[in-house]
Amino acid sequence: MLDGGFSSIGLCAVAVPAPPDALAAEAWLLAPPMPHERKGVLREEAARLIDGLLARVARGRGALDVAIGEGLDALSIGDRLLQLGCSGVGDYAREHLGIHERTGQQMARLARELRVRPLLREAVRSGEVTARKATAILPVARGADEAAWVARARSETVRALDAAVKAAGRPEPEREGAVERVDLEVGPEARARLEEALALAGQVLGAGAPRWQRLEAICQEFLAAHPVDVRDEEDAVEVDASAAEWLEAARAALEDETACWAALDAVDPVIAPDLGDAVERGDSDGLDAELRALATMRERWDELVGHLAMLLRMLGLWRELGFLSSGHYSEERLGMAARTVEQRASLARRLQTLPGLRDALRSGRVSYEKARLVARVADEDTVGEWIANAERTTCIALRREIEENQETQMCSAGELTVRVPPRVARVLDAAFRAARSAAGHWLTPEECVLLLAEHFVATWEDVLRTRSTLHRMVLARDRGWCQVPGCSRAAAHVHHVWYRSRGGGDDGENLVSVCAAHHLHAIHGGFIRVRGRAPVGLVWEVVLTRSASSGGAWAASGAIECRV
Repeated sequence: MLDGGFSSIGLCAVAVPAPPDALAAEAWLLAPPMPHERKGVLREEAARLIDGLLARVARGRGALDVAIGEGLDALSIGDRLLQLGCSGVGDYAREHLGIHERTGQQMARLARELRVRPLLREAVRSGEVTARKATAILPVARGADEAAWVARARSETVRALDAAVKAAGRPEPEREGAVERVDLEVGPEARARLEEALALAGQVLGAGAPRWQRLEAICQEFLAAHPVDVRDEEDAVEVDASAAEWLEAARAALEDETACWAALDAVDPVIAPDLGDAVERGDSDGLDAELRALATMRERWDELVGHLAMLLRMLGLWRELGFLSSGHYSEERLGMAARTVEQRASLARRLQTLPGLRDALRSGRVSYEKARLVARVADEDTVGEWIANAERTTCIALRREIEENQETQMCSAGELTVRVPPRVARVLDAAFRAARSAAGHWLTPEECVLLLAEHFVATWEDVLRTRSTLHRMVLARDRGWCQVPGCSRAAAHVHHVWYRSRGGGDDGENLVSVCAAHHLHAIHGGFIRVRGRAPVGLVWEVVLTRSASSGGAWAASGAIECRV
């Protein structure tokens, strides 16, 4: 247990692990060396010092993640999230807790899987098995085999567990959240045609489909008509397999050489805090209060993780510790996903140059996720404006605004940048090869994009030509998104702000786009109320709370302003 690692927080009745003052003070004493000073760093001593601090910090943060996951899983039961104004656990995590929606969904999913694996759950809650290792053995740690796999997870590495699960014939768990950046130089003609194709793809897939998903549809449409040579695909797979085999062998060799890093300081486990009886009561407000308190503490741990990981990565000290890469170190030593640590280190670097954003994060003016977004676009001159904007809007709205600004800038510069899952990057590569094969000669990336876009438009343009209706006009005005603050879902319905049964008309000011969950369950179920005029004059409220004096019935209280 970390010394002084538990404290009690305000509304929350649980014991919450907080960064001990001594640990935090020691971490902040370590400042990034200037470039000319780096050659003089005593690398082995620095590596051991930073690792000792970072490994302890990672244990404390990991304990919080386990507890937050259990709370998110409890909130996802029934209509508890809708009672808080959210249509899904991802939206709640992002807007209420400042945690990326995909991370929140993964936390809840792990907690749900652990509920039916009591031995593994206890090992994870006690800190003996990291969440990363638990995720690796989920496909096999079941029934009579659970105890054996939990015992292996206590002593074996992540690499060894992944290999053992694969050898057992079970599918490896998906590594969600991985993305690749695709950069292309695209002229005005190809750009205009691609935007037309992307818009049509949005009609096919739904207005809420992200750009990468639309791009995948465009590529798949072309590949359906122009299949690539299977031998090319097999060669690409063989290259990927060879690289994976080399990495596997290198990691195994380092495990043998270092005896699984036995020389590094042992780190005591940290027990995950208990959420108390809020889960049993099904109390949405109580769970919300406890999760907010845990998320606040998580931000303090995250800041330490980012600072220490920045130092480790800046100096490349994972080599002195016996690891193949910083990602290898993150998974094996810290029990954290490589991307998670990388993001926190990147934000720590940005906070060095944007002290105003660091102060806003520490004071609670912006959440961790909003700070991450602002850090992508702000500079010393604009950071104050971006922070003020982040304070008055939801996280999803801020993200969309930033993406639109970046898209406009790239368009004017003749650039196209899309972040896509690895499988979509492979599909794009295959589509480019198919385009060049169909043309019979080499095509530049811009010419490939133009050919793919023209094929998609020619295929779908006439099929999707439909007459305009009021319903479609409202959806188009609202860009196809649910307009409930903080919701990231595509709009499927159009809601009358002033009900038609009460005389509300069909004019645009009385119509707003909403997703099915918010429309049918939250609004008509009485959890959310909206008034005003669309599209910019609407006020959303969460209007119901559980009445303690009514035997658990739902009763109207003074309207609670929507907290997203």
